[in-house]
Parts: sequence; C-alpha cells; structure tokens
Amino acid sequence: MFSVSAAVLRRGVLRYRWDRCCALATVVSGNKTSQQVKQRLKEEVEQMKSQFPGFRPGLVVLQIGINANHIRLPETATENEVLRNIVAVNENPAFHGLIVQLPLDSINPINTEKITNAVAPEKDVDGLTSINAGKLSRGDLGDCFIPCTPNGCMELISQTGVSVMGKNAVVIGRSKIVGAPMHDLLLWSHATVTTCHSKTPDLAEQVGKADILVVGAGRAEMVKGEWVKEGAVVIDCGINHIPDESKASGKRVVGDVHYPSAKQRAGFITPVPGGVGPMTVAMLMKNTVESAKRFLQTHTPGKWNLVYTKKRPHEPQPSDAAISSSCESKPVVQLARELGLFSDEVESYGRSRAKIRLDALKRMEKQPNGKYVVVTGVTSSPLGEGKRTTALGLAQALGAHLNTNAFACVQKSSLETCFGARGPAVGGGYSQIIPLEEVSLQPSGQNELVSAAGRLVMDTVKAYAHYETKLSEKALFDLLVPLREGQRCVSLAQLNRLKKLAIEKSDPLTLTEREIRRFIRLDIDTDSATDSFSLENEMMAVLSLSSSEEEMQHRLANIIVATNKSGDPITTEDLNVSGPLAMLLKEALKPVLMQTVEGTPVFLHTSPLVNVAQGGPSILADKMALKIVGSEGFVVTESGHGADVGLEKFFNIKCLYSGLQPDVLVMVATIRTLKMQGGAPPIQAGLPLPKEYLQENLKQLERGCCHMRRQVEKAQAFGLPVIVAVNKFSSDTDAELELVCGQARQAGAFDAVQCSSWSEGGAGALALAETVQRAAKLPACFKFLYDLQTPASDKLRTVAQKMYGLKDVKLSPKAKEKLALYTKQGFENLPVCIAKTPLSLSNDPMMKGSSTDFMLPITDIKANAGAGFLCCLTGSTNAEMDDPMWPCFHGNNLYSDSK
Repeated sequence: MFSVSAAVLRRGVLRYRWDRCCALATVVSGNKTSQQVKQRLKEEVEQMKSQFPGFRPGLVVLQIGINANHIRLPETATENEVLRNIVAVNENPAFHGLIVQLPLDSINPINTEKITNAVAPEKDVDGLTSINAGKLSRGDLGDCFIPCTPNGCMELISQTGVSVMGKNAVVIGRSKIVGAPMHDLLLWSHATVTTCHSKTPDLAEQVGKADILVVGAGRAEMVKGEWVKEGAVVIDCGINHIPDESKASGKRVVGDVHYPSAKQRAGFITPVPGGVGPMTVAMLMKNTVESAKRFLQTHTPGKWNLVYTKKRPHEPQPSDAAISSSCESKPVVQLARELGLFSDEVESYGRSRAKIRLDALKRMEKQPNGKYVVVTGVTSSPLGEGKRTTALGLAQALGAHLNTNAFACVQKSSLETCFGARGPAVGGGYSQIIPLEEVSLQPSGQNELVSAAGRLVMDTVKAYAHYETKLSEKALFDLLVPLREGQRCVSLAQLNRLKKLAIEKSDPLTLTEREIRRFIRLDIDTDSATDSFSLENEMMAVLSLSSSEEEMQHRLANIIVATNKSGDPITTEDLNVSGPLAMLLKEALKPVLMQTVEGTPVFLHTSPLVNVAQGGPSILADKMALKIVGSEGFVVTESGHGADVGLEKFFNIKCLYSGLQPDVLVMVATIRTLKMQGGAPPIQAGLPLPKEYLQENLKQLERGCCHMRRQVEKAQAFGLPVIVAVNKFSSDTDAELELVCGQARQAGAFDAVQCSSWSEGGAGALALAETVQRAAKLPACFKFLYDLQTPASDKLRTVAQKMYGLKDVKLSPKAKEKLALYTKQGFENLPVCIAKTPLSLSNDPMMKGSSTDFMLPITDIKANAGAGFLCCLTGSTNAEMDDPMWPCFHGNNLYSDSK
C-alpha cells in the first residue's frame, strides 16, 4: 500500500497578476499555479503536523494491470478482489484519499460504476462517486469533493482575475470527469452556462458567445481560433497526440483548441501541455489535505469514535436478566467499526458477538500499547468478591464517564459456572456483559473445540497403542507414511520426530529398518495416559498463553499425553496429531468481542481453570485490546480467584509468556469476606447469609482486615501500585467501609475507594477510575516472584511463603520422584503452577486467616510442557466440587420458561 505523505504536499498563499502583452492572449501557466497551490498546501499540512504530532494526510492509488508503486492488482483481479481492497482502504484511518485508476484493465468483467461508487465519499478525492456528484449538482460545494480537473480549471480562471459572475460560459464536453462537473461549478459561481459537445450543430456560434470557454471533448484541435470571442478566457483540458516528424517519437501533444490561432484572439489561454494537467495533480493533493482536515474535525488521533449508552439505575433494582433485556446493544459490526477494526478482521456471529481475526493484531503490531490494569481480589468466599463486576464497572467508568479509550478482558464463562451459585458469571447489575443469555448460554466454540481436540488425542493414543501391538512394523509404517502416487512423504510433525531421534533424513524411503523401528515404535504405557480433564485444561491453557497461531502449534506439539514403557514422555507431535489439533483449534484462538450495558467493548476469551492452570483471559485478548485502545487508553483484565492463587499465576506465568507488564493492580474486597476471615461463620453457597454478616461488628471486621493487609503487602512485592476497591453492598455501614479503606491505606495501598458498580454501573466506579488514572502515571517497577533458573522446589517454597504466608512445602515421595524425572527431562526451568483451593491460603478450604506453621503438601506434579508450567497438586482444589451447590436456575427468570 502506497500513501502520498504530507512531506510532498506544498502549499502557500500567493497571488500573481498577469498583464496582457501586445494582442496575444496571456498564457495561464498550470505549472506556476500548481506550485502556488502546493506551497499553500505545505503550510496547511505543517500546521496540522504541529497540532497533531505524527499525523500526515495519506493518499492511496489503486491500479489494475499497471506497473506502478501503488496498490497493484494483477490483470486477473476479479471484481470482488478490487472491492475488498477498496473496503480495506475505506476503513483505514491512516489514509484520507483513494482514487481508482481507470480504465480497469482486467481480463475479468468489472462494473466500473460499482467500483467507483465503492469508494467512501469522504475519501473520494477524485470526486467521482454518485454521492459527491449529486452534492455538486445541487450546489453543496462545501460538503463534497470536486473532481480534480474541473477544480483545477476554476483555480486557473481565478488566476486571470476575470470574475465568473454574470459571464457567458460554454463547456464543450459532458463527461462525468470534466464536462458535467465543470458545468455545475460554473453555474454555482453564477455564470450563465451552456454545455456543448461534438454533436452540437451550431458549435462555432456557441463558442463565439463565450466569455469563458472550457473545452474537454477529447478531439485534437477541434476548436478553431476564429471561433473564439475576442478577449475570452480559454481553458483547454484536452490531451491528444498528432503526428509530428520533427519529434523523436513522431508525435506531439496538443489540446482540443487550435492553440496558435486561438492565442491571437483570446484574452487568456492555457497551453497544452503545462496548463490544466499540473493543476489536476495539485487539486488531488488539495482534496487529500481537505479530507485530512475533515477527518481531524471529527476524529481526535488515538480517540475512538465510540458512542456509549449510560444507563439510569432504577429503584428498586431489577434483576440482572431484566436489566440485560432492557438494554439494546448496538450491532457488533458497528462497535468494531467504532473501535477502528476493519470489516475483514471481524467475523460476526449474530448481532451481538464477533470473533476478531489475528490479522488485526499483526496490522497494529507497531502501535503503542495502552495502560494495563489487572483486577484481582482478596481470598474469596464461595460467593465471590464481585471481581468481574468491579472490572467491568471500572472499564465503563474510564470509557463512558471519563471519555478515555477503555477495554475489558474477561474469561469466557462455562456452563458449569453459569449454573453455579454465583449465576452467569459475566458481571452483574449495571456492570454486566449483554445480552446476558447469549454471553452465558450460547457457545462461542472455544470450549467445544477444546473438548473435540481432547477426544481426538485420547482416541489417537488408544488407537496407536492398539495397532502398534497388533501390526507388523511394515504395516504400521504403511499406515503412518502411506504411499500416494508412488511416493511417501513425512509430515512436519514426523520430520520433527525424526530430528528428535537424531535421524537427519527427510525421505522416508531412505530410512533403514532400525530407523523405521525407532520412528514408529512408541511403546505407549496406556496406564500413564493423561486423563481427559487434565488434557483439555492444558489445551485451554495453551490457547490462553499463545500469542500467535505459530506459537499455539508449537505449544500443542509439546503436550505430553503419556509416557513410554521406559518412562520417556510421548507428545502429540510423536503421535503425529499436533497438526490436526492446530487446525481444529485455529478458530478458538480468535477473541470474542461483545459489550457491556453501557457500550464498553469487552473481549471474552478462553477459560483455563485457575485451580489447575493459570486462569484469566488470553494473552491474545489482552495484547489486541492494548493496541486498540492506543497509548492513552486503558485495558482492564482480570486474574482468576484471589491475590494469593490467581494473581501469583497471572504474574509468574501469564506475564512471563506475554512479555506484558501491568501498570496498576486493583484488589477487590468485600465486608462480608473480611468478616468471614475475622471469624464469622462460614458462608455456604446457595444459602442465606448468617445474621453476623448483616450486623455491624467492627472488631470482627478489623480482625479480618489483617488478611487483606497481608495480601496488599504481598501484592506490593511485584512492584506495582495497589488500589483496594471495596465492593459495596446495601448491608455495609459507613463505619465498616471507612475502616476497611483506612486499613488498606495503612498497609501501603496507593489508595482505597468504595465501589458500587453493581447498582450504579460506571458511575459507581468513577472514584476507582480516577484513582487508577493517577496510579498509572507512576513509574512501574514490575518484577517476578522468582527466577526461572531457581530449582522447582525452591520456587514452590517461595510461593508458599511469600504468597500464602505458610511455613514451607512438603513434597510427597511421588512428587519428589516426578520432580527428579522432570529435572532430568529439562523441565525444571518452567514456572510452577500450584493447584489448590482458592477459598483458603492453605489447601484446606475451611481454614481462614493465615498460619505460619502450616506446611503445604505437594502430592503430585505434572509437566504441562505445552502450556509451559509444572502443575503441582496439593490434594485439594475447589471445595465446590466436593460440596455441590444449589443450582441458580431455580427462581431465576433468566432460565424461566418464557425465555
């Protein structure tokens, strides 16, 4: 793609008075006039660049079958291919003008009118679309682009000093490019205009009446000098070639007017060449600069053209489902367009959801990132802290209320979480993603594709284990490397397996019997095969931690699915299934775009379980959002569960692989959870809160605040400013809220603020948003909790002591054996991922507070080589799995029969 940058646009203000000499016409030079126009343009562009650093007008020329340094399409280009290129330029804010080089020299039939009108009117600097032509014909000169040649003619006429008003003007030619728009321009400049053409019977008589004559008939020297009125202004737009033996080419260029004789009678005349031609180019530049100026009037560089929908809360507050159904989301394609995404980057699924292609991230890779805000919570109760509601409310406050580009990134909820005690898990109240039933119940394909991929691997393991014991080596080799058209070819995965075996051959026909045996015999120990739950969760983690299709395929190839009878790992690549897995999961790698109640954009992508993986939305969603918001915008992402479990994994695993460094950390807390940590009866999901949570008890709350203080102090170890957001409930008293905020500040938090996102939407998180903006200006000194070169046992000890506040870790004999094996296999430098309950700092979900005497048991360790971490099991994950919840669809109108 080629753009004419502002550096070549030269413009200034200069008036030049022509004096008539003798009886000859004054020659109106297009070369001189065009230079004057370019100088004026240069000054305007320099002014725009000073006001908006880095901005410059851009022009695109699209050509077919022409060897030019522009957008060049082959002569085989189809109409749809041309249209796709035009749409891409229409949507690109870096370009402000687009011209289509005519004729369209393609071997395929192309509708020129359709192509011309496909150019966006606001970028139609040639002025040829029906919309611009229509506006010109009705006199809306200030709201359209005027075709370049007629516009240049008017500029030349103005240089003569002759007023157009009241004059008789004759235009010869009726083309859409010159004649018709020239007629309109002269008419709206108050001339009396007659349009003639080659078939006009009294052409010489009409020309003789013209005070101003513009000729664009395309016929060499058709207008004779004796036809021209004495003293008339003659503008010759013709470009014709006639034989001339005196020229090296045998031809010379002439206009539509016989110049030697017309020059004797006209008052002013333009030469050919050197007259209208240079002015056409100058007017093209002028229109491009004008287009850029109009763009800046409606678009601030780096600021979205996004229309928000602020909601007025109702009293009493309706249910989440009622709020969602009362909000009509804008079409997702419109939302994507307002965010600056191109239509070919957006794959809509219905009206409210769209997947965003990874091409968008590649296009924006050189753009600066916005501010990166991660939202976590204190160690949660079974009812949660409202972390996602707060995150969405914060994004709404930044966008709809503080007029800042803001994007939220959250995990895609699964059906299990949607029917749990917390409800649909997509926010709540006036800080939720809409439509509620669509985001929570209708699949986006990620979980389904991961499940299919898991089944494919499990079936492949079983089939391979079966056939390698039943078939001969030759028969198994024929199945793995089948003979097609007399040739055998190995796949990329098989080639990598050969290299792993130190067999430097790519032609399977050259393999020896021993090499074939080593190649095909995996000796799978079926008892060591990974279970489907662990396999699918690792694949979801792979999706979450991959930044590209290539990285995803590499990670998938490294997934260990079993071991052989010697204890060596067998990967999906060894099974030759990594390629099909990558093809299967390719679609799942695209983030899903939706919006909140107030119109704030949201990415929902991936759902690795934080109990046994890193949790949180994908790296791709965060990276793409950071590019879209621009350098002054904010991306609000979440970490799974609390600061002890989810945040530690977010930093030491997700940030490690993404290379992203957060600017601000928001820690969500609730009065009820802190009371529970202070000794109040346990909260049971699905049951009413005990009365202790509905009564003010400052002493109990203060004891629970010790837990929050420790988590604030631990979070500060990562080098980020920590903001405590107290998610406010109707039962909370002012004294309780002030106590928690004061305790958070004493613990070293940057600030602590109250939030009411659930009941007020973005307005309820306005104080939090302003605090985040202030904190984001501080220099961040982000650092990891441990060095990857540290032995795995020391990494575990560091996490247990610094994040959980425990005495140490205790490895079981099985865990020690596994750790020794993985060290031998080269996996010791991977980060550690402790799989434990999120309801406690220990592996006991019923234990509240912290105990420095507690030992964290590590019962087993699995190498998730594809995802890139060692999964360390503690014998306890989520207590919700052991203690079933009462499903939320009872009495919930989201799931009622009427829906």
